[in-house]
Amino acid sequence: MSDLALHPTAIDGLLVLDLPLHGDARGWFKENWQREKMTALGLPDFGPVQNNMSFNSDAGVTRGFHAEPWDKLVSLAAGRIFGAWVDLRPGPGFGTVATLDMGPDKAVYVPRGVANSYQALQADTVYSYLVNQHWSPHARAEYTYVNLADETLAIEWPIPLAEAEISEADQAHPRWADVVPMAPRRTVIVGAGGQLGRALSAVLPDAIGLDLPDIDLTDPATLTGFDWEGVGTIINASAYTAVDAAETEPGRRTCWEVNVTGLGRLVEIARAHRIALVHVSTDYVFDGTRLEHDEDEPLSPLGVYGQTKAAGDALVATLPQHYLVRTSWVIGEGRNFVATMLDLARRGVKPSVVADQFGRLTFTADLAAGIVHLLTTRAPFGTYNLTSDGPVHSWFEVASDIFVRAGRSARDVAPVTTEEYAAGKPTAPRPRHSTLSLSKIKAAGFHPELASRRLTDYVAGSPAS
Repeated sequence: MSDLALHPTAIDGLLVLDLPLHGDARGWFKENWQREKMTALGLPDFGPVQNNMSFNSDAGVTRGFHAEPWDKLVSLAAGRIFGAWVDLRPGPGFGTVATLDMGPDKAVYVPRGVANSYQALQADTVYSYLVNQHWSPHARAEYTYVNLADETLAIEWPIPLAEAEISEADQAHPRWADVVPMAPRRTVIVGAGGQLGRALSAVLPDAIGLDLPDIDLTDPATLTGFDWEGVGTIINASAYTAVDAAETEPGRRTCWEVNVTGLGRLVEIARAHRIALVHVSTDYVFDGTRLEHDEDEPLSPLGVYGQTKAAGDALVATLPQHYLVRTSWVIGEGRNFVATMLDLARRGVKPSVVADQFGRLTFTADLAAGIVHLLTTRAPFGTYNLTSDGPVHSWFEVASDIFVRAGRSARDVAPVTTEEYAAGKPTAPRPRHSTLSLSKIKAAGFHPELASRRLTDYVAGSPAS
């Protein structure tokens, strides 16, 4: 009896499990699917929702090749098969073949887009497979096929196909030259019209960009009305961010509706469709008493906006597949602090700017690139801080720098305290220290650009009004 073990194959993500068979004179017993033990070995926690079985009465019954739009774990309840798999996903692995002679003591994890086939080597073979999506006629339209007898693949079937039992449909599958690769699961950007959404759309040109009124987190019908089948990733770049208005009665209600209730709907859609969710959060989930915030700091929001974002973080964390990306002081295409200061400098205005709130600017080019890095490198799911890099500055120091770059004197910007700035105005409480530690994102292989360099490019590319 072998120990439970997991082995890679020539196909990326196609994994073979050794299953211990516990036998005696009566027969045998095995744990065909054991989530805790198998995922500990490295099997993806793929969340099966349906179990299918196929009975093959005679040796020589041959089925496939079918690439399906879900992941599955195949095994045998009885008999023996020759299994064959072909990678039909676009990319460098396209066309890679793997084969295995297997009995009840083996199982194979087949990722989405890898075509599956097998030939029964014994009569009364019972083939079983767990899948993580319910079958439907709609899903069948996403299948991709290749012919069992394709000369390019040159599979050495133990029982010649001329002597095998093959369905007419399987015999009619296309030869290799006509195979259409299975399209990868799509990425959807919610909030594509905002500063971050525009930057994400630039680096993810094949993503589906959604914004108001087509997708509205306060309108459940717009969420349930979208076809989420075939979506692999949702990047939520939308939020209610009017931090001062959130302290008013109508603003408070809308802030909670968007950042918590609406986000909760998106979380449940991601859960139901096995979609990875990237959610962008904020330094406002902290009270700012620490000079620098890491990913493990307990939440301590001060105002309504921060409270809703903290509640949203907790909702997102319930998803197994999530990236919670915390950022601060976001600068991109649209209304933002840098654009405002440039406009004031060019119009000859001498502003007063808060000098006792500290942090780093985050340019959306870095934020978008960092999110793409997490997705493409398959970094461990969880929470990551992500801002542009460089020294910590106050808002006053940033404004003074912008004025100098615009040809004005730094003395044209006056420093004020938070209390002086807020006097007589309805303002939300803000964290004094917004600096986010970048150690974890750097350890994951992403190194943001210096904010000062991004600022140089931003000012150079900002036409005078």
